Parts: sequence; C-alpha cells; structure tokens
Amino acid sequence: MRNIKVTVEYDGTDYHGWQRQKNTSETVQEKLEEALTIINKKTVEVQGASRTDAGVHAAGQVANFFIDVSIPTEKIPVALNRLLPPDIRCKKAELVSEDFHARHDAVGKKYLYRIYNQGIPSVFIRNYVYYLKKKLDPVVMQKAAKYLEGTHDFTSFRAADCTAKTTVRTIHSIEVIDKNPELWVEVKGDGFLYNMVRIIIGTLIEVSLGKIKPEELADILASRDRRLAGFTAPAQGLTLMEVYYDKKSLTKIG
Repeated sequence: MRNIKVTVEYDGTDYHGWQRQKNTSETVQEKLEEALTIINKKTVEVQGASRTDAGVHAAGQVANFFIDVSIPTEKIPVALNRLLPPDIRCKKAELVSEDFHARHDAVGKKYLYRIYNQGIPSVFIRNYVYYLKKKLDPVVMQKAAKYLEGTHDFTSFRAADCTAKTTVRTIHSIEVIDKNPELWVEVKGDGFLYNMVRIIIGTLIEVSLGKIKPEELADILASRDRRLAGFTAPAQGLTLMEVYYDKKSLTKIG
C-alpha cells in the first residue's frame, strides 16, 4: 500500500463542501473517493487538509489516501482527472511516508477572499467574489486587521456550531490588497475555526463601513462574544490557496 499526497483544485459552487455527508453525494471528498475506488478496484478513503464549506473554492487543497495498484505516482493525476468532473482537478501527486496525514500534519493555511467592489457586478466572476457596491477603504481595513494578527482566543470569530476543542489560533498575517475593481484579503495562519475567515472578512467590511472602529477589534477578541464581531461573509468569495507542512512530515519514501 502506498500513501499518496495530492494537491487538488476545485470550483466549490455546485458542492456541499469538501466533507463527505450522509444525505448527499455532491461533495468534493465523495467525488475523489468514487474516482479513486475505480482506479484502486476497492474502496479508498480520502483525508483532506481543510473541510471547506459549501460554495468555498480551493486552488491548493491537500489530501492523502492509500492505494494498492501499480500505477506510477506521477500518473495518478492523469488517471484521476479522466474520472473526475470538470470542476475538480488533481494537480500533483507525491509518494509520502505511511504516517503522513493531510489534516493532522498541516502547520498552516493560506486563504484568499475576493470582494468585487464596483457599481455593476461582473457576470463572469460572480461565483468567485462577493459583490459589494459600497466602496471600501483598504487602508482602514488593514489597520483593523493588525489587531487580529498573532495568537489569540478567536471565540468571537467562530460559528455557533463550531466544535473545535480549543479556540486559540495564530494568524501570521492579514493583507488587504487593492486590485481595483476587486479588493483581496489574504489570511495566513496555523489553522482556522469554523467560518473564522469569513467572519474576519465580514468584520473588516463593517469596519470600513463605519459600523465598527478599528481599535474595537481588540475588545471584540477579548470579549469572546460572537455577537460583537461582524457578519459572516458569503462563501463564494473564499478560496483555500495553500496548505503548509514542515519538511519532516513530508519525508518521501521510494
């Protein structure tokens, strides 16, 4: 049996998120497992690094699985892509040690949130951006974002049904980038709570709109009260860009 690490990209528009669910087969994990089971000729279980929500996209999702076929590792993306729907693509496959786990071994992730900040929305990118007509101020948003960088208890920035054992996370950086007519917010951290990035985005938007003062973000963090943070920004603007691992966890064999 070989443990294979793959890098996957997908358009999350038509899926109920990454994670396999009992009441639907329209998840990214399910589609990958169906394709791999055909290749492997027996059931394959896929472990993903991030359980992206319905409508969220990925340019650099990472997953791993065990297979017992002679197909060369470098040919796995070709075989997979023949069986996957066109909105899911395997970009790369690597042989890794048997104890590598895509989610447990991840040491960081990078997300990108795109806001289309112009009067008339674009039909071509509507599934990949959050359209907001009111003009936003990236300078003010960046000032507020600095209060969230570092290690904090992010209880105020998690969904009510989040079941994480600990709410302490480290945000390495938040960069607000003016890409007129879009505004991009790039968030890097060691890990994220359920809906955490989308709540951060909603909060930064409310700061720009004058509903929250930048310096109030320190108090919102300290309060551990979800009601004080901003709204949860829509899923379609969010893309998982990259998952980070340390060199030790990625030691290859063979």
